[in-house]
Amino acid sequence: MTGLTDVSALLLSRIRDVADYPEPGVMFKDITPLLADPSAFTALTDALAGIAERTGATKVVGLEARGFILGAPVAVRAGLGFIPVRKAGKLPGATLSQAYDLEYGSAEIEVHAEDLAGGDRVLIVDDVLATGGTAEASIQLIRRAGAEVAGLAVLMELGFLGGRTRLEPALGDAPLQALLTV
Repeated sequence: MTGLTDVSALLLSRIRDVADYPEPGVMFKDITPLLADPSAFTALTDALAGIAERTGATKVVGLEARGFILGAPVAVRAGLGFIPVRKAGKLPGATLSQAYDLEYGSAEIEVHAEDLAGGDRVLIVDDVLATGGTAEASIQLIRRAGAEVAGLAVLMELGFLGGRTRLEPALGDAPLQALLTV
């Protein structure tokens, strides 16, 4: 094993399965052991920063909340600015918001209006791609701010939930890259 295969094996070895969390029948993928291991966290940060560089990103957006944990060090490593996309009502000042549907209800995310502008190429970073609802809303929000989506990078894609299929039309030519697919 070499290169990304080694990194993937390391990352996967540090993700813990937690049965029946947050509800019965769900197998939760806990990334806290990965974050606690400096070698694994560095390998993850380097891999995602490499994606940022290859996509020509000028800024990194992290999706609340674990996207903050991953996106901020990726931005620093790649020498880029970091922009948090938060749940509605968490940012002071002028914001742009985007509502989206959840399985049972709806939600809304926001970004500071002045943090993104025309000419920005944005890499969206998150921990897990599940159904794709939050990522799709963030794509719409970034474009509404006048910026271009350079791509979406996640630690782990839950392939059985169909998020990639949902996002491909919204992403257009921008790549969706998952370091692990389960």
